Amino acid sequence: MITSIELGDFLSHSETKLGFENGVTVFVGHNGAGKSSIIDALTFALFGQHTRKSNKGLIKRGSTQGFSKVEFEVNEKQYQAVRKIDSKGTLAAKLSEKINGEIKEIAAGERKQFGESMTHEVEKIIGLDFEKLKIASIVQQGELNSIIKAKPKEFKELLNAIIGIDKLDVASNSMKEVIKDFREKIRQDIGYDDSHLELLVRDLEKNQTDLEEARPKKDQLTQEHKKLLQEITNLRKKIDEDATKIDKIKQLELRKHELQSYAIEAVREIQQEIAENERKIRDCEGCFQDVGIKKDLESKIGKVELALDGAYKKIQDLSNKVASLKEKQILAGKLQLKDNKCPVCDSEVEKLNPLFQEEHLREELVSIKEQMDSTTKEQEMYNKKKVEFKQKLQNARDAEATLKAHSIRNEEELKKIKEEIQVKKTNVQKIPATTKDNLLEIAQIDSHAKIIFENILKLEVETKGFDENEFVHLKNSINEKQTKLSQLDQMLGGIMEIISKNENQIKIIQKAIIELKIVKEYMEQLDSIQSNIFSRDGPVATSLRSWALNTISTKSSEYLTLLNTKIQRIQLSEKARDISITCHSKKETLDLESLSGGEQVSVALALRLGMAKLLGASNLNLMILDEPTTHLDAERKKSLVEVLAQLSNISNSETPMQFIIITHDTEIFEDSSVEKIYKFESAEKGTLVTAL
Repeated sequence: MITSIELGDFLSHSETKLGFENGVTVFVGHNGAGKSSIIDALTFALFGQHTRKSNKGLIKRGSTQGFSKVEFEVNEKQYQAVRKIDSKGTLAAKLSEKINGEIKEIAAGERKQFGESMTHEVEKIIGLDFEKLKIASIVQQGELNSIIKAKPKEFKELLNAIIGIDKLDVASNSMKEVIKDFREKIRQDIGYDDSHLELLVRDLEKNQTDLEEARPKKDQLTQEHKKLLQEITNLRKKIDEDATKIDKIKQLELRKHELQSYAIEAVREIQQEIAENERKIRDCEGCFQDVGIKKDLESKIGKVELALDGAYKKIQDLSNKVASLKEKQILAGKLQLKDNKCPVCDSEVEKLNPLFQEEHLREELVSIKEQMDSTTKEQEMYNKKKVEFKQKLQNARDAEATLKAHSIRNEEELKKIKEEIQVKKTNVQKIPATTKDNLLEIAQIDSHAKIIFENILKLEVETKGFDENEFVHLKNSINEKQTKLSQLDQMLGGIMEIISKNENQIKIIQKAIIELKIVKEYMEQLDSIQSNIFSRDGPVATSLRSWALNTISTKSSEYLTLLNTKIQRIQLSEKARDISITCHSKKETLDLESLSGGEQVSVALALRLGMAKLLGASNLNLMILDEPTTHLDAERKKSLVEVLAQLSNISNSETPMQFIIITHDTEIFEDSSVEKIYKFESAEKGTLVTAL
């Protein structure tokens, strides 16, 4: 049972604390006075759940934080649940147990990832989660009458939730996952699952048929392969015997080609040597004559150079004289006798010195110029001679270099080379043209050619009588047989692979079939459990609903008789996938639609109480009715209060039932026997609660 609820800055409550006892506790007051806030405070403290849009909406306006505290008893143990929230949305929660006046913490917070959850601990203690508690213990405003207004299918879903058949859906889904995971595990282990059993049987029959057809083919191909392999072996022996002759024939052709190539190369070398010597002779002829006058030319060049030096000096001297005479000629033009007197010393003279006479100086200049012209011509003549002698000297030096390059020291050596050329030309003319028919003549070139020819004769003797065409035919024949043998190998390999594959597949399939037959039996059992136990329309669920419907019908009928209506009995029954509600009076069956509003509420209340009894009203033994008197007339409202007072003392456990009724009908509780009445009023600082 709930022993107390305390609110601090929670919704419209600034500071409210309510105490509860067994029996009926009533909240009265006008709409909006904060009565229904107690339900949100209760569910928030226990489960962190409420009917508001957000957690921050729980904090009283103008406050920075709020809290809800609920104290309750279960099995004579006292507990305290507290949850706080601030304006930032930060939550704090703690569940404690009171032992001998001391508070011992049981759980705090909702860190489910670390295995810490206060809500989970509350659920274990109360025996219901938030959703189940709402169904079993909390009838929100307007929901009391909705139970009989619900569609038959919706009523069935509600009943399934009450008796826990919805858990069968969870179990059914879990079973589906188990079956799926089991099949997946079987597929991983075996490669197949029970759904492949028929397919595997067909595959087994096909593999067995393919195996029976392949074995005779294998035997036939094996015999053909053995026979062909023996023929190839015999042919190889013959080829091995002739293979050495093939090598010698190749060597014979190589030796013949070698002799011919050697002869061609020998002739080419001789002709090259002849051409080289002929070029040497052409270069050296006439060189000895040029070399012979080298010293004479060097002497002549020396003499010419001396003559050139003398002419150069003579021209220089004459040039100097010309310059001196020209100076004297200028002076003579200035010196003239006047009255037979010297123009310089004014002495008596008959005539001037010839060196100062202009006529004499002119004659001297003409003479010197003639000498200079004569000397210049000599100089030009000597220069031409010098060029001529130097050119001849260069030719002599070139001839000397040519002889040295060819290592020719005298004319006798050059003559000897001419004679050798003539001999080699004669020898080349004697060498025949290089063909296969004149190898004997070619062999006469030198000793090396003779050795090659002897090897040729030896190889011809060793290969005599060999038919190369027959050998080629033999090789072609063995190649054809080898190709056929390869084809047989491939065919035999293919048949062997088919046999091996089918044998292995048969073993795998046979083993899989044996295991899958066991798996199939097991899966059939799982499917049977799935359809019969976990299906919400299976025998178990149907039986549970039948039992629950009978139990609710019986309990609801008992409660209904206490409400003083003409309805004597309520009967719930399942038809197809729907739940129907039938009401019976003493004389007739009553349709729900024909009942008055008050009678419908009475039926709804009886059904709610019957459902609560089915659930054991949770470990709290609590039921909250929010505005349950809606649509009831005054007389039935009074009856409701008396019935609830009586019902609070009736329970299927040792603890009496506890009712909390939220209503604005204050008058119906006047002179009633309810335990407590709290009046809720709106005030400036928040909801004001007064015990009446």
